[in-house]
Amino acid sequence: MRTSDRGVELIKEFEGCRLRAYQDSAGVWTIGYGSTTDVEPGDCITPEAAERLLRRDLQEAEETVEALVKVPLNQCQFDALVSFAFNLGYGNLSSSTLLRKLNAHNYSGAQAEFKRWIYAGGQKLAGLERRREAEAQLFGSHPDKQTFHWYEEARKTSMP
Repeated sequence: MRTSDRGVELIKEFEGCRLRAYQDSAGVWTIGYGSTTDVEPGDCITPEAAERLLRRDLQEAEETVEALVKVPLNQCQFDALVSFAFNLGYGNLSSSTLLRKLNAHNYSGAQAEFKRWIYAGGQKLAGLERRREAEAQLFGSHPDKQTFHWYEEARKTSMP
């Protein structure tokens, strides 16, 4: 599977695009749409480079989700998991209760686990609460129905 346009939109909305390197809430050097690979203080990129980095990082997140998840997923579930892995890292997904519940066919239990991942650097962050809510809602949505409310809610609040 590949991340849908709606999934990419969710990631872009919550990550934001910054063309100059910065330290994220956990102190990790980041650039573009949340890329952390080989980022150094003072790095600057173009919008086109940010898009290329996003596509590269998305491919890695997609491959990770495909490798770790052992149960069938619909597009919404896949997109939510890619966003989760993209934001939190692949190690966190691989060792998570969310993944254990999902691979045990407990889809509703997995959906509830998204909301536990709202801390960075020991601090509860409102931006992570909004993102996890959006991912949980997307995970529980049917791909053929317009039941997505995360985008409208995300637009109402400022993204960190």
